[in-house]
Amino acid sequence: MAEIAEERMEEIKEAYEIFCRSTEMTLGYDQVGDLFRAINLNPTNEDVDNALGNPSNEDMTSKTLKIEEFLPVYTKLITDFTEGTFDDILEGVRVFDKEGNGTVMGAEIRHVIRTLGEKMTTQEISACMDGQEDMSGTINIDTFCRYLIDGKKPE
Repeated sequence: MAEIAEERMEEIKEAYEIFCRSTEMTLGYDQVGDLFRAINLNPTNEDVDNALGNPSNEDMTSKTLKIEEFLPVYTKLITDFTEGTFDDILEGVRVFDKEGNGTVMGAEIRHVIRTLGEKMTTQEISACMDGQEDMSGTINIDTFCRYLIDGKKPE
């Protein structure tokens, strides 16, 4: 298992304790993705399943992990997981720039987010899109992609 920095280990342990369901300090398989997201990783459900060894639906609802069992899963995920880069996201969003002017309609992006890939709630979509549209409902592609990568709104 790869070495985990002490500061990161403390962050993992703290989040793990928050997510534990029982006095035995175990984490349900179905909570592993949420824990990863709580420590600022953004794996897909498929990435989480792969890190867990592709458990069945029954295993997802019934199996648990102790912290010692979770750490190798964490290590596998960060070893195998590659987040999308700015260029990846930019290329994906540019597909919707029909006029080639560097903007897309916010409604179209909302529709794509809602219907493709992993499902997001209306609140998650709103949080993602908050402050990105101008008065006419368009989004600057470059600014939006930087916001998605950096998590910062334009100043």
